[in-house]
Amino acid sequence: MSGAGEPTGREHWASRRAFILAAIGSAIGLGNIWRFPYICYEYGGGAFLLAFVVALFTAGIPLLILEFGIGHSTEGTAPKAMRKIHPKLEWFGWAATGVGFVICTYYAVIMSYCANYAWHSLTLAWGSDPSAFFYNDVIGLTTVRADSVATAAADSLRAIGAQVPAELVAKPWSLGPFMPWLFVGLAISWVWIVLSIWKGTKTVGKVVYVTVLVPWAILIIFVVRGVTLPGAGEGLHFYLHPVFGELLKPGVWLAAYTQVFFSLSVGFGIMIAYSSFLPRKSDIVKNAFLIGIGDALTAFLGGLAVFGALGYKAHLSGLPVEDVVQSGPGLTFITYPDIINNLPMPHLFGILFFLMLLTLAIDSAFSLVEAVAAAARDKWGWSHRRANLTVASIALLLGVPLIFGVGLHWLDIVDRFMNQVGLSLVVFGECLLIGYYFKSERMRNYVNNLSDFSVGKWWNVCIMVITPVAILCLLGAEIVARFKEPYGDAGLRSQEFVFGWLIVILVFVGGLLLARTRGRKESQSVGSAGVDRGA
Repeated sequence: MSGAGEPTGREHWASRRAFILAAIGSAIGLGNIWRFPYICYEYGGGAFLLAFVVALFTAGIPLLILEFGIGHSTEGTAPKAMRKIHPKLEWFGWAATGVGFVICTYYAVIMSYCANYAWHSLTLAWGSDPSAFFYNDVIGLTTVRADSVATAAADSLRAIGAQVPAELVAKPWSLGPFMPWLFVGLAISWVWIVLSIWKGTKTVGKVVYVTVLVPWAILIIFVVRGVTLPGAGEGLHFYLHPVFGELLKPGVWLAAYTQVFFSLSVGFGIMIAYSSFLPRKSDIVKNAFLIGIGDALTAFLGGLAVFGALGYKAHLSGLPVEDVVQSGPGLTFITYPDIINNLPMPHLFGILFFLMLLTLAIDSAFSLVEAVAAAARDKWGWSHRRANLTVASIALLLGVPLIFGVGLHWLDIVDRFMNQVGLSLVVFGECLLIGYYFKSERMRNYVNNLSDFSVGKWWNVCIMVITPVAILCLLGAEIVARFKEPYGDAGLRSQEFVFGWLIVILVFVGGLLLARTRGRKESQSVGSAGVDRGA
């Protein structure tokens, strides 16, 4: 056990504010804008908001406290922290880090799309028909041909809810056309990511003042603009109208817990890594509440902006709001450009919108990379430069197949399995390890000793019962759904296996292999006695 106040030589955040901004920036991402509002609408509006708040306080914030406690007490990233809990558990920490690594490989691709659209906003290059521009110029479906290349691109369209000609039969194993401008955007995104974490917390602590505060400011502009547009009230009604009967359906609660897990960046090793750089005197509980509530409020504001704008689009087109509601890339790259066309100063609003998405995405992206790079530094003693460049280079190469015509289709499958299966398994494992092996009461006492206000035994119940049960239900529902039909619009079991189940398996096998590799001397000598720093 480390003695109280014993110097460790580990880098620390420059201030508590820098840590909170970095953690909030990691939690707040594209999902707050293009997923949360749609899920809220789909599952009962105001009723879903109630379920989401319950999930936030029974799973989201308790898990943040859990991961902050793990990282702070062990002064280690996920692999090192798990090794300190028990020497044979290092592999589990690498599996958590591996889930985050896979996600960062395709998150940078999404950033590339946003960067390209920020450039297109200068001239409103999408013209009067953003859907045609997206199909033809962005993802490369330039002609309608009944061959595998065309159908590969067609499946990527279906994955985002777009309509494609019925005569295209699904044979999407061809890569489709290569999109050079997406590669340029991908390369620029990775340069930005690496520079943001170049010196670890020293760099991140400065970058987040821009990349967190700027999107908040822009989001407020879009909320004010969105709710004052003609027809906005109808859109907001669809977003917030409570259908309380939905609360009796298990699917609503599963959706709420799922959204909380996705949104708060738990289970990726990020929060464990970030909290490992906290000074000894750090208020774990208060930090978790601030970050969890900050993320939830951002998602709620994102919904106001999105549905205000969708109400305006419905008003312009004369269609019901439900006919223009979309989520994901369809909302971002087709619906919103169409709305922007009809706003005053469309070039300015276009640039602001995609700049907001980029700055929302960059924090999530570099936090994922920093979790992996910091784990490499802990394990092998690498420098910041070596760790950052190695992780970024591998992730860049793995992301290249996703900028071909079929890329969005494959990206959709990987994203589904990493979040629904990989992330769920990691969080479930954390709850079992801390709740039953390490003992939740022991961790609760540790975080309470550091905090201005204490969490009660309700926290133990959340970690040991509520969250594991919610995850088991989520996993069970996903497995049942996959038995009924393969995931992915093409309906191919082979693609579901390669880009879904196989990648999940490889993440956990990779964790076992990395745990067996030889690290620096300090890395190999730490045992379970290293837990409870200063407790």
